[in-house]
Amino acid sequence: MTHGQNTVKNGSLGPGRPWRARRYAVAPALAVAVLAAAVPAAYATAAPAQGGGDGLDRFHRQRLAWGSCAKGPDDTAGHALDGAGVSCADVTVPLDYANPRGRTISIAVSRLRATDTRHRIGALLLNNGGPGGTAVESPPHIREAMKEVGARYDIIGFDPRFVGRSTPLDCGWPVGTAWFSAGSARAGFERQVALQKDLAAKCRAAGASVLPHISTRNTARDMDVIRGALGERKISYLGYSYGTYLGTVYTQMFPGRHDRVVLDGAVTPGDYKARLLQGAEPENERALSDWAAWAAGRHDAYGLGRTRAEVLATVDAVVRASARGPLTVGAGPDVFRLDDSHIPLILFMGIADDTDPARAALAEQVSALARAAHGQPAPLSPDFARLLRYTLGGEQAISGGVQAAIICGDVAAPRDPEVYWRDIERSRAAHPLFGPLTNNIGPCAFWDRPREALTQVRRDVPALIVAATGDPRTTYRSSVELHEQLSSSKLITLEGANRHGLYGEYGNTCVDDAVNAYLASGKLPQQDRTCGARPTSDPLPTR
Repeated sequence: MTHGQNTVKNGSLGPGRPWRARRYAVAPALAVAVLAAAVPAAYATAAPAQGGGDGLDRFHRQRLAWGSCAKGPDDTAGHALDGAGVSCADVTVPLDYANPRGRTISIAVSRLRATDTRHRIGALLLNNGGPGGTAVESPPHIREAMKEVGARYDIIGFDPRFVGRSTPLDCGWPVGTAWFSAGSARAGFERQVALQKDLAAKCRAAGASVLPHISTRNTARDMDVIRGALGERKISYLGYSYGTYLGTVYTQMFPGRHDRVVLDGAVTPGDYKARLLQGAEPENERALSDWAAWAAGRHDAYGLGRTRAEVLATVDAVVRASARGPLTVGAGPDVFRLDDSHIPLILFMGIADDTDPARAALAEQVSALARAAHGQPAPLSPDFARLLRYTLGGEQAISGGVQAAIICGDVAAPRDPEVYWRDIERSRAAHPLFGPLTNNIGPCAFWDRPREALTQVRRDVPALIVAATGDPRTTYRSSVELHEQLSSSKLITLEGANRHGLYGEYGNTCVDDAVNAYLASGKLPQQDRTCGARPTSDPLPTR
């Protein structure tokens, strides 16, 4: 998604999280460590620092052909990277690390080299979350966020295996995401069961030979090959959302090969599961309520109600109307019919950013939906039309399929649809809007079982964790739990913000300065730190 707009994200646990246009991402984080005894030895052991007798030497020691990022005359993103001084290359990695002499795939990487070479610290690897978010395009933005310390790092973006510019996977999905609500009745849930089963079957048919090798652990292995190919003994890391899980996994699998580690919007191991957002209903309801208060103060602009309660009543009326029959929004080529499986998702995507531009975008969307609920014409803003094309059409279906492949390749899900229905019904009483979304069935229910056991945190890591108390994606309590598991870590808390993704994005100088001080010195703060709620570098109006 672009910053201040609720476009679907790949990197943020589930349907997405707010970001600048330069980067993508959505979802949780988790942890790592030791595999079950049944896992083959080639999976359970970490590669030597620069390769060794495990067949990975040629990957760690490969010479990278750095050059233009543009893939052709129409590659605007690639040309923009070229103009920013970024170089790109492809890193060759094994498809199957248990068979390093077998098939290989390519991982796209980008590099913005350090300009203060005399004081160079090392390389900083980026992941924007998702799962399935790209980061090749991110080094210029991160260099900007890092201020003076950015000149001392080679900033490295990469697209994980089968994502973006890396060897691709297209599951042939007709929709851009698998994250929908079960709706208000059993018939809607049955339609979801049929949809998710079909999505899983399409992905299996399209990628049968590669799906067993799409996982967070294999992405972490790819990261270590990137480290070796860069000639670095250690690598620093900045991960957002799901990227915090990936970073934690890397530190557990490859101890001693990481330097400075920043985890923004972190998730604890127990919260990484097929239904990534299960348990986050209170945070999402609080974020929706806070947005409703904001919209009530701008009734003259959006017409949604003059009090928080009136705005929430408007939302409820929209959901009820969509349950009676699909709402028609848009005109011309951008006409969409939205039912009660779609409306909760739209609301969910709109509340992960509490800045004024993002809240205004959601208010415009709800205004259009309210008009449609009354049978009136409901034209769409360009951003809303783009979001719906992304979510309900095939425009970004490739990223949705890859996101599912990573999650389902990591963790097994219940197979019996009745398990999901019972959870939906139990959650509906307390959380009528978001419970049927966060507890709904997904494609993982019909996926093949993961090849490896989930990793557990066994090793302490002196990481810097950044979290907002009102984060509706990777909840604050999840970040706190990971902080407790990584006993040497320090936690930077942003109080009162309903925001997923802070460093370099939210404009809070307290957060940004703390991260940059750590990246510059390598020294964690002596104590955990709490920052104020509103962005301090670009204050927004009081509600």
